[in-house]
Amino acid sequence: MATQAAAALLDELMGRTRNVLPQERQQKISWDSPEVCRHFLVKFCPHDLFTNTKSDLGPCEKTIHDEELKREFDLSNSYRRTAFEDEFVRYAESMLTDVDKRIRKGKQRLALSVKDALESSTTGDGRVDEQLELLSERITGLVSEAERLGSEGNVEEAQGLLKLCDQLREERDALRRSSENSVWHQAAEMAASQEKQMEVCEVCGAFLIVGDAQQRIDDHLTGKQHVGFAKLRQAIQEIRDSREKARTEREELREKERQERRKALLEEEKRREREREDRRKKEEERRRRSYESDRDRRDRSRDRDRDRDRDRRERRRSRSRDRRSSSSRDRGDRSYRSRENDRRDRHGRSNSRDYERRRYREENGSY
Repeated sequence: MATQAAAALLDELMGRTRNVLPQERQQKISWDSPEVCRHFLVKFCPHDLFTNTKSDLGPCEKTIHDEELKREFDLSNSYRRTAFEDEFVRYAESMLTDVDKRIRKGKQRLALSVKDALESSTTGDGRVDEQLELLSERITGLVSEAERLGSEGNVEEAQGLLKLCDQLREERDALRRSSENSVWHQAAEMAASQEKQMEVCEVCGAFLIVGDAQQRIDDHLTGKQHVGFAKLRQAIQEIRDSREKARTEREELREKERQERRKALLEEEKRREREREDRRKKEEERRRRSYESDRDRRDRSRDRDRDRDRDRRERRRSRSRDRRSSSSRDRGDRSYRSRENDRRDRHGRSNSRDYERRRYREENGSY
């Protein structure tokens, strides 16, 4: 132990490569190098816990136990860190499994010793002991006979024998109670009470005396075995707690991410709903405008049709008026021409008569 402490001090002062040749110092050692103790990187090396005890594990096969590499390991996030922790937990649990077996065996041993002390106790009276033995033998024989009868189908006879067995047991118990105050029985109880004063340590499996001196209890609690196994249990619990904490944090982070995703989905759905509502409103507005435009176009078309019809009717009426006016003018012209012709005819005939009359006068020489 002193040598290891001195080596650790030299490593701290001069470095781990103090004994390495200069040409051999080029190879850099990292925390995942094969010569580095993985258990030391995780928590501690179990080989250092039980030195010079009956649970001594001997020297560690790995040669490097460096605090700087341990700090690098603690800062790393490599997946191999979990593998190193699993390896440490398996190794520690294998050691604690042996301790737990020793604890169970110790408790069973104490329980059996107390039971044997009570069962092996006698009353001190040979006649009473002989009666108890005869009653026990008779009870055993009756129980066997009742089982045989029951298997053969004689249920009533078997029940009768069992009732007789119960009576014999009560007689035996009464005989034992009557002899409980004997000196031999008191001595057996004293022996049993002395055995009950022993207990098993729940940490390392050592036998302890109940009510022992505080100095001896303190020596046990500060001993290497008790401290070593306590550190193993605490280290396993710390690893499990850290993993449970990390798992809880991951679950909380995933739950937070799920909530954020749900929130984002809700926001996206609301946005899409707003867009659908806007598109619906725009479509309704477009349809309304289209309807109004069609209605206006239909109104304009009807107006144009009415205007054309009105113009057509006006033109027809105008042509009708024109035709009537033209026909009346024609009739007036024809009457005027007829009158003019008549006048001309009358004037011509008058002129013709005057001419003939003048010629007649000229020819006859009279006026």
